Amino acid sequence: MYKLLRFQELNLLRFLHIKQCQYFHSSHNSLDSSPRIYKLNRHLNGLWKSGQIDEARRVFDRMSDRDEFTWNTMVAAYAHSGRLAEAKQLFDEAPKKCSITWSSLISGFCRYGCESEGFHLFWQMQYEGHELSQFALGSILRVCSLKALLSRGEQLHALVIKTRFDSNAFVNTGLVDMYAKCDSIVEAEMIFDEMPERKSHVLWTAMITGYSHNNDGIRAIRCFRDMRAEGVEPNQYTFPSLLTACATVSARGFGGQVHGCIVRLGFEANVYVGSALVDMYAKCGDLYNARRALESVEGNDVVSWNSMVVGCVRQGLEEEALLLFKKMHAKDMDIDDFTYPSVLNSCASMKVMESAKSVHCLIVKTGYEAYKLVSNALVDVYAKGGELGSAFQVFNSMIYRDVVSWTSLVTGYACNGFYEEALKLFCQLRSAGVDPDQIVIASVLSACAELTLLEFGQQVHTNFVKFGFGSTLSVDNSLLTMYAKCGCVKDAKKVFNLMKIRDVITWTALIIGYAKNGKGKYSLALYDDMIANGIKPDFITFIGLLFACSHAGFVEQGRQYFQSMEKVYGIKAGPDHYACMIDLLGRSGKMNEAKELLNQMSVEPDSTVWKALLSACRVHKDIKLAERAANALFELEPQNAMPYVMLSNIYSAAGFWENTAKIRRLMKLRGISKEPGCSWMEMNSKVHKFMSEDRSHPKTDQIYSKIDEIMMLIKEAGYVPDMNFALHDVDEEGKELGLAYHCEKLAVAFGLLFVPQGAPIRIFKNLRVCGDCHAAMKFISRVFCRHIILRDSNCFHHFREGTCSCGDYW
Repeated sequence: MYKLLRFQELNLLRFLHIKQCQYFHSSHNSLDSSPRIYKLNRHLNGLWKSGQIDEARRVFDRMSDRDEFTWNTMVAAYAHSGRLAEAKQLFDEAPKKCSITWSSLISGFCRYGCESEGFHLFWQMQYEGHELSQFALGSILRVCSLKALLSRGEQLHALVIKTRFDSNAFVNTGLVDMYAKCDSIVEAEMIFDEMPERKSHVLWTAMITGYSHNNDGIRAIRCFRDMRAEGVEPNQYTFPSLLTACATVSARGFGGQVHGCIVRLGFEANVYVGSALVDMYAKCGDLYNARRALESVEGNDVVSWNSMVVGCVRQGLEEEALLLFKKMHAKDMDIDDFTYPSVLNSCASMKVMESAKSVHCLIVKTGYEAYKLVSNALVDVYAKGGELGSAFQVFNSMIYRDVVSWTSLVTGYACNGFYEEALKLFCQLRSAGVDPDQIVIASVLSACAELTLLEFGQQVHTNFVKFGFGSTLSVDNSLLTMYAKCGCVKDAKKVFNLMKIRDVITWTALIIGYAKNGKGKYSLALYDDMIANGIKPDFITFIGLLFACSHAGFVEQGRQYFQSMEKVYGIKAGPDHYACMIDLLGRSGKMNEAKELLNQMSVEPDSTVWKALLSACRVHKDIKLAERAANALFELEPQNAMPYVMLSNIYSAAGFWENTAKIRRLMKLRGISKEPGCSWMEMNSKVHKFMSEDRSHPKTDQIYSKIDEIMMLIKEAGYVPDMNFALHDVDEEGKELGLAYHCEKLAVAFGLLFVPQGAPIRIFKNLRVCGDCHAAMKFISRVFCRHIILRDSNCFHHFREGTCSCGDYW
């Protein structure tokens, strides 16, 4: 597009110059012409053309006699060089103004982005009754093209028809370009088709560029073929737009033919054509020919090198992109604000933060830090590299932030596990009046899923619908995952059913959602549907399937899935798969098979495997194997209290009190403390947190009063406290009270008090729910006729009418 605009500008200046020269010769061939003025005017014109504007002014000031050509030359000289104030001053002082005088000044204002002044002069020119010229119209139409001012352009079109300039090829070319740049390609086609049969290459180029600008590469190619069929030869301004069109539709074959035409016509070394060739080949994935085209471009053209860098990034060749950037820097090229973002994207993909910091230093040194594209790329690279402090510092220093700036930061915090901070930033984004995009919506929904903030996620979902965003796979997947992780599998299934496109992530998310919510049969049935729909499972899919089998007791199906991973799909089992299988075998009492699988592992067992084994040992009271698993965990995760606590509980259950005391002393010696149990609920956009026996909540009195009522009623219904989950250093009454005031029981009391009847009570806990609380929740759900959803560190428990979705198998 830039090439055509530049072409139009050069044509306009050329026509103005021709008109000026014609006027020069006609005026000085008259009887009144002074040989002295003629000579001085030629000298003045020569100084302007060579760029010696100040010297031209000195000659102008020394001239005792000046004619129209003298004044016009100086106005044009100042306007063309961007010295608009001086041009306007001379224009006002000129004793007589003709269409060339007006056109020169209007052209200058339009060329340097002063469209308001250009329009004002244009209308003033007509108001004062001066003859309208094609050059003035061309200048003003070019502004409408650049700024996409469709309504102004339509007014000018009406004026063109009224003043009978609609048969002028130069003006019509400007109209075609204006409509095309304003995305009114049909109007551009109408003007183009109404032109005489023999159209100039400038007009054909404008139409090809128009199609290319509107991302209609096919019609741009057809237009070029029609142009050749008419016998019109393309030039260096035609090819860049045509090659852009080829890149748009990945027409590598046709682009190669165009390349041959370029070589035949001798334009291969042209900077604009060469850079377009590099860009076309790079976007079509042909980096070999892109490199060859780059070598053919004269000089070190930064646009061509940028296209090559971007091409490497798109093809996943980040190292080569960085190498090209280093070569650009070594060649002392004028690296610009298009180069830096591509290079920073490479650094982000490779997570090479040292290189990113070096590029950042160069950005500061070259003064590009204030450019929004560059700053956005800096925020993104630091966020993706986990250096959130640096990302926030760059973000905070930005004067203008757009949705991309916010999205990079929010996504960075979410991807690095800082979910609360990501949600706070999202709220700030909304307060700043920035409309979120689909990428940030997906990230926020993912953060809601990790924090199990259902209400917040529902609000984001509502906003997503309100904003009128079209459905995208990433947002739909995040939405489905959010509902599944918040225990709303019905809502997750609704999202799934409404999705037009589903990938392996979609199916896997729902498979895991069902598994985590105690619906293992649904997980297995969904997997069969997934295979029937031609979707190939991945590494994560099998983790979800094996988890479902483990928590539903499907031993045989679990074995089949585990074996089919590598045999059918070529997926090698990882530690997570082995952990699920050991958990499955351990839960079903097949400890010998679990040990055998452990010894046959093709990968080194990690903490997840040993934790699964230790958990199985607790169920089946295998002390010797539990000690082996715990010792492995002591080495792998020396500061994790879980293996110490679990081994201590296993010793306690077996009556090995001395060993229990030994483990506790070891924890104290190593400075390891057990993570305190914590439960929380979200209500009215506020999170309510509860610790065991904690009395810090504002509604403490009501909560503890409700607890007493709950315990009395469920005991009458048959509940018996399980003292195995109570502290051992207090009396029986103290043990019972301690059990009553576990954090999940405090949470359910709060829920019974304040969650409306009929709505589910949703509780989340950081640790596994203890056996006593699990039994109590079943009784509470029956006695109070409430649906209680409790998500612990392992899975969801849906308590209804005295039963749990886990089947007491958690």
